[in-house]
Amino acid sequence: MLQTLTIRDFVIVDQLNLEFDRGFTVLTGETGAGKSILIDALSLALGARGEGGVTRSGCDRADISASFHIAGLPDLQQWLDEHELPSDDQQLLLRRVIYADGRSKAFIGGMPATVQQLREAGEFLVDIYSQHAHHSLLKTSYQRQTLDLYAGQSALAGDVAQHFHAWHALHERRLAAEQNAAAYADELAELRDQLRELGQLAPVADEWEPLQQEHARLSNGAGLIAGGEACRQILSEGEYSVMPQLSALQHKLQALVELDETLKEAADTLDSAIIQLEETDRSLNRYLQRTELDPERLAEVESRIQALHGMARKHRVRPEELTELMAQWQQRMAELELMVDDGQLAQQEKAAWQTYHDLAQRLSKERQVAAQRLSALISTEMQRLSLSGGRFEVALAEQQASAQGLEQVEFLVAGHAGTVPRPLSKVASGGELSRISLAIRVVTAQQGDIPTMIFDEVDVGIGGGVAEIVGQLLKQLGQERQVLVITHLPQVAAQGQQHLRVSKRQQDGLTLSRIDPLSANERISEVARMLGGVDITETTLQHAAEMLAKA
Repeated sequence: MLQTLTIRDFVIVDQLNLEFDRGFTVLTGETGAGKSILIDALSLALGARGEGGVTRSGCDRADISASFHIAGLPDLQQWLDEHELPSDDQQLLLRRVIYADGRSKAFIGGMPATVQQLREAGEFLVDIYSQHAHHSLLKTSYQRQTLDLYAGQSALAGDVAQHFHAWHALHERRLAAEQNAAAYADELAELRDQLRELGQLAPVADEWEPLQQEHARLSNGAGLIAGGEACRQILSEGEYSVMPQLSALQHKLQALVELDETLKEAADTLDSAIIQLEETDRSLNRYLQRTELDPERLAEVESRIQALHGMARKHRVRPEELTELMAQWQQRMAELELMVDDGQLAQQEKAAWQTYHDLAQRLSKERQVAAQRLSALISTEMQRLSLSGGRFEVALAEQQASAQGLEQVEFLVAGHAGTVPRPLSKVASGGELSRISLAIRVVTAQQGDIPTMIFDEVDVGIGGGVAEIVGQLLKQLGQERQVLVITHLPQVAAQGQQHLRVSKRQQDGLTLSRIDPLSANERISEVARMLGGVDITETTLQHAAEMLAKA
């Protein structure tokens, strides 16, 4: 759940620190006070697209941080682990900094992140519903997803889609094989010849560079031997070699050390140098003992290099890429053999179809059960929302097999008793759509796993007793989720367990917005303002107090 929200220099907010409780929180305020600023700021912290102009006038950046309690969200924990992002298993901090020039930075748990990662993390934490979000209900894809979520079969629906695509890919390959059988057979024959030729050469991975090095050594064998012997002449074997002279110097210096200890460092350095030179001499001697001219091996290496180079030039690749080319040909040949063998490809296609169809039928049965239950529950909620006699129906129409399954899902509604349910998009007005949307949220709340739901003035277009019922439903929803609602209705505001008020003030010629939690008496005044407008009478205050007491 959302625990805190900190906003700095955002639009008309200079500094804001908010703490949120569980359950149902309402946010109210006069028109133009900036109630939606909270939603806009939180959306940016959750990875929404940022634009210039959101920093407060005269400031170089806006800074927004949101902390969440994340215990009990294993999918989010797994996502954080996969992306190597920090988490203490209890709390997660999301932060967004937006500069006046439009640039932005994102942080998760104090570590730099991408905006896309913010957005992905936010999808585990918060659902935001605005007035316009109701229109998503009109899309059949959203209706299908809602049903599958309610049925608890979202994972099965994903498997159905995956296996449909797998079957379709095999189906397309089989059709292509039938249409291009002759071309595939010719390509397969050519590949077999090329692989046979390349197989005879038998290129080995990573052999090219060692061959080049060995060739350089063998072709320069005489020079290497002569050079090594010359080095040993200088070191120890020649008439005026270095080692005897250094040995004499060592004895002379040692005698001087016995007269003056300060020369010991110089003597030690000389001793170390002599040891190193002796090891160099021994190393050169070992090299010369095992090195000899080998014209036969040189000829073998040169022949191998020429063969690899010739094959590589023939197929327009580098010599070191021959093994990769061979693997590519083998893979392509396996694909062609499958395509040429219509029977084997057809068997795979049939098996893939059967797997898909079995899963799709399972999904259909689950959808049928869930559709009946969801239809009845939402119809019941419609009665509470002054849609008396109205009926909601989840229709499942058989359709050609697709990635979505074997049926089309569509929400139908009858606004009055005796009318035939018709598609939601054709019969629902804005107010009806708002109420039906809320009914769906309430009914499906237990099936979701996102802990926080935010409604931005979704109660527009309703009032009176319906507004009170909407408030009750939102409060009921708050028993399952943390619910935050921006509202202009006193009937809804009265139902809140936590009440925040947005107001504006003038400071140094600037308009600033603030949000304050309200006490019990302050709530009475605010609900009275929502009821009575500018002039608040004693009667209005009593009405507000009764409304809050009843809630």
